[in-house]
Amino acid sequence: MNIQVFGTNKCFDTKKAMRYFKERNIKYQFIDLKEKDMSKGEFNSVKNAVGGLDAMINPNGKDKDTLVLIQYIAAEDKEEKVLENQQVLRTPIVRNGKQATVGYCPDVWKGWN
Repeated sequence: MNIQVFGTNKCFDTKKAMRYFKERNIKYQFIDLKEKDMSKGEFNSVKNAVGGLDAMINPNGKDKDTLVLIQYIAAEDKEEKVLENQQVLRTPIVRNGKQATVGYCPDVWKGWN
């Protein structure tokens, strides 16, 4: 398994996800989205795995202005705007190759081999 956990150090669910993998002695790589954004390839891989862009966006995020903008801009411009403003993503985003989850999903992670 090659687990990547994208999130922030302040996110409670991200901390829970890291604890989940640590307790099971599963190696993971933590990527702090405040310091480093997801690449376009990583972003697209997650988007395809979770069923689209809307599943990745946190409607309760702190950046209300960007959330409103993303809600009302043309569909073809949405993805680019989210890539530029990754603070609107739900966290943690956990990747394992082509598989991915958004949010705290231990039931899904259990099935990953």
